[in-house]
Amino acid sequence: MRLPILEGRLLPIHAAARAMRPLFAALARLTLGLVAAFAVLIGAAAAQPAPTPIEQLLLDHTAEIQESSRRTIGPVIDAIAASGIDGADTVLERWSNRELVARTTDGRIFLGARQGNDYVLSHVITGEELATAPRGDVSELRPNRGIQGLIATALVRFQLTNPDADVRKSAVASILSDPSEEQLPLLREALAAEETPSVKREMLLAERLLALRFADDEAERVAAIESFAGDISVTARAAITPLLATTTKVIEGEPAEDENVARVLSPGSETFGTAAAYDLLVRNDMAPAIIDAAQRDAALVANIENGSVAGVPVASLDSREARDEAYARLAAAGTVRPTLTEEDRDDLISGHTFYEAYLQPKAITDAAETALNGIQTKVGAYQVLDLSLDALSLASIYFLAAIGLAITFGVMGVINMAHGEFIMMGAYTGYVVQQFVPDRTLSIIIALPLAFAVGFVAGVILERLVIRWLYHRPLETLLATFGISIALQQLAKNIFGTQARPLTSPDWLAGSWEINAIAGISYIRIAIFVLALVFFAALLLVLNRTRLGLEVRSVTQNRRMASSMGINPDRINMLTFGLGSGIAGIAGIAIGLYAQVTSEIGQQYIVQSFMTVVVGGVGNVWGTLTGAAMIGFLQKGIEWFNPSNTLAAQTYMIIFIIIFIQFRPRGIFALKGRAAEA
Repeated sequence: MRLPILEGRLLPIHAAARAMRPLFAALARLTLGLVAAFAVLIGAAAAQPAPTPIEQLLLDHTAEIQESSRRTIGPVIDAIAASGIDGADTVLERWSNRELVARTTDGRIFLGARQGNDYVLSHVITGEELATAPRGDVSELRPNRGIQGLIATALVRFQLTNPDADVRKSAVASILSDPSEEQLPLLREALAAEETPSVKREMLLAERLLALRFADDEAERVAAIESFAGDISVTARAAITPLLATTTKVIEGEPAEDENVARVLSPGSETFGTAAAYDLLVRNDMAPAIIDAAQRDAALVANIENGSVAGVPVASLDSREARDEAYARLAAAGTVRPTLTEEDRDDLISGHTFYEAYLQPKAITDAAETALNGIQTKVGAYQVLDLSLDALSLASIYFLAAIGLAITFGVMGVINMAHGEFIMMGAYTGYVVQQFVPDRTLSIIIALPLAFAVGFVAGVILERLVIRWLYHRPLETLLATFGISIALQQLAKNIFGTQARPLTSPDWLAGSWEINAIAGISYIRIAIFVLALVFFAALLLVLNRTRLGLEVRSVTQNRRMASSMGINPDRINMLTFGLGSGIAGIAGIAIGLYAQVTSEIGQQYIVQSFMTVVVGGVGNVWGTLTGAAMIGFLQKGIEWFNPSNTLAAQTYMIIFIIIFIQFRPRGIFALKGRAAEA
């Protein structure tokens, strides 16, 4: 048997089979590879479930999602948000957080996690692992800030209806941080179904804030603005103030009747100069731009011909006047644009009206102005109240610091420069007590009488050892007590060191009483104020209802007559000095609760204490109270006008006191008797 000719020869059949064997082997290997690949694909398809409804929705819009363009992504986000599929909000959140990826082979979207050179692909909601894919087969979904903003708006729908009240509150806060027109209907829909009072209050506030900006009906916006009348919160003021924003305009003649003009500007005034007016004309193409010196010089250079400009030799253009003259010649010849004279500029300005116009309609701005005026009036009233509370607090501190000094000065006529150190003793007494009594409330209860006792004993010792030998010698008394003051400060530094020591208030004194966002006062200052009132009442009781008080008043009024009636003036002096020093110790406890306890704590109040005594009148409790109130209110009033410079406030206050004592040298409550004779 013979086969056809192959390559020019006849081959036997077995030789042809041997020649075809490599071809058959290759075909067999190709067939097996295709079968294996098909089996892998079938196995993968069998291993990976069909897309769930949310996955199918994403797959239907995978092209737009992967394109990540804000122009086309809006309908996709709306479709996901309005789908009603459980977990749609989770998908939006993960998309916004850039946690999703798209498989390029089929466009399917997964929750992707990088693992080496591969990605683990999981379900977009449940997180169930579905497959893996090499890095080259996965495209990360990275929405820009614009798309993230659209997603955040869509998420509000879910957050406002979340069963968790805290989530709903967070949604309202998110709306207020970045409000938009699209959020208003969503908020109103959620508000209609809201039942939690605290959340409903916040939703109502947010609804009004959005309505005054984005409501379609002008009357509705006006009603929203009027609802904030009297609301002194920063939120209300921050929402209404932008409604009064203006823009500067210029027009020939008068503004149109429907133009909402805020104010007419006068060119040449301090707030709107002539240069600003002309610049506005230039920006609105109503006047030619001013040609400056550099532009004129450039024009001269461009028009140099045969060594001259408009017939003027270049060598002579060595001054500003000469160059301006050459430019004027070029302008006269029509070569360049002429410059404007001041008269030309003023004529152009005078032919136009400059004004500021509101950006909002007149009804909106009128309502906003009315609301803001009412708010500002109320804010001013509460600022006065807040200032008064601060002044009362300061006055109570000055009263406690000065009342002991007023008694000793009134009875004994002694200028005690060491009075501040008795305040220091009381403060350190409170600190020492708290080292042994950890309960803050109990420690203060123990420290108050103990501070009085320490101050009383120290005052008696000082009076017996030093003061009683210096009566009727005011200069020597002042120098002696000043020296003792320095010695006591150094002694405190040696014992307690120079570092400030804490005198901690009880927990129930922490915080403050906030009347509103403007007025408030700390509980510690309220406690000091109450303490001052208690001691004021106690001193009145002692001085008017006890024998000691009777003797003190008699010695204060007439020492000789009191002595002739059997009263021992030396004993009264000792007890009075001890009483004043003890009260100073209690003042140290009060001051130490909010100030740092150091060896100089008393020196901060010694000057104000003397001014309080001088203004109120020596030896008179009512005078001390009145003087403390006057000094406190005066200091706070001056600080209100110049809050950044407290030293200037104290300087002005001292000047006022100097002027005051020119007219009332004995103070507001001048004593009679011995004090008057002195």
